Amino acid sequence: MEERFELIAPCHFGLEAVLKREVQNLGYEIVEVEDGRVTFAGPASAIARANINIRTSERILLKCGQFKATTFDELYEGVKHIPWARIIPRDGRFWVTKATTNKSKLFSETSIQSIAKKAMVESMSNTYHISQFAEDGDDYPVRIFIKKDIVTVGLDTTGVSLHKRGYRQLVGKAPISETLAAALIMLTPWRADRLLVDPFCGSGTFPIEAAMIGANIAPGVNRDFTSSTWEKLIDKKTWYAAYDEARSLEKTDVEMHIQGYDLDSQIVKCAMQNAEDAGVADYIHFQARAVKDLSSPKPYGFIITNPPYGERLEEKEALPALYRTIGERYAALDNWSMFLITSYEDAERDIGRKADKNRKIYNGMIKSYFYQFMGAKPPKK
Repeated sequence: MEERFELIAPCHFGLEAVLKREVQNLGYEIVEVEDGRVTFAGPASAIARANINIRTSERILLKCGQFKATTFDELYEGVKHIPWARIIPRDGRFWVTKATTNKSKLFSETSIQSIAKKAMVESMSNTYHISQFAEDGDDYPVRIFIKKDIVTVGLDTTGVSLHKRGYRQLVGKAPISETLAAALIMLTPWRADRLLVDPFCGSGTFPIEAAMIGANIAPGVNRDFTSSTWEKLIDKKTWYAAYDEARSLEKTDVEMHIQGYDLDSQIVKCAMQNAEDAGVADYIHFQARAVKDLSSPKPYGFIITNPPYGERLEEKEALPALYRTIGERYAALDNWSMFLITSYEDAERDIGRKADKNRKIYNGMIKSYFYQFMGAKPPKK
């Protein structure tokens, strides 16, 4: 019987349902859905497949243990009882890269980190019968969450965050993360055969993520992960099989009409280069163009965009006029749908129409709203 592991996938608050659907589509069982994370179960190969294929999570953590701790002694004992040597070799480099606490007795993050590290050393000393560890081998970063005194300990199998797909070397001044962009696109009914326009495309994240979704290009297929060297847990053959599987599912014959516009011609050049690096340049038309020039004779298209929020004072004054222009250009389109994420509170008023749906989403620390204006569905072919 193949050993099963529990894996934790964190995500943006408000987007748990999208991530849950992704996990289920990979064929894994959902264990728990909480604010900002989804826990699921699968064999060791799930670590590779989840890292390569999941678009909407920041990382994949291997759940090592969960226990209650209201004192540092209880934290020490709980971490010590995890069988670390089953995963971490004697030359492994291990440390607590992050500790977060919420509504708990233990709240000093640096103390949690150092006490957990000492407990890991003792646990591994008992197995390897050495007291000093060289730590000159592969990385095993640990993350600890404490919520209402329940401690969850996880090993970070990902390393550099999953939003780093490897294509976006060049970014604009207010970029949206790749994981958030993918999740927002997946919240809409857009499909690859429908026209898609982003009139504030910046470095091209929305158009590129849409093209990758449409062509079924796995987001992690061109990068590696911390756990790809963890031979005790998952062999190289399993990784090769997961990469091969992802590449075999790419659609090479898909036809898409995706457009990205921005006022800044330099950032448009960046977007073109990013699309090239992502392998989707053939699917996207980028152009330096103002939102006031947005028009299309085609019906049933989609606008998915991240317009300026007015984070700086001088930009704030320009927002009402800008959002009025967005509303006017949208109203002139034939049966289009529009989806926009913004922290600008008066977006609906200035667009001139109430959104059909509105979802609160935290973009980093900024409280934002994902406004959804629905157009008519095209007739069935």
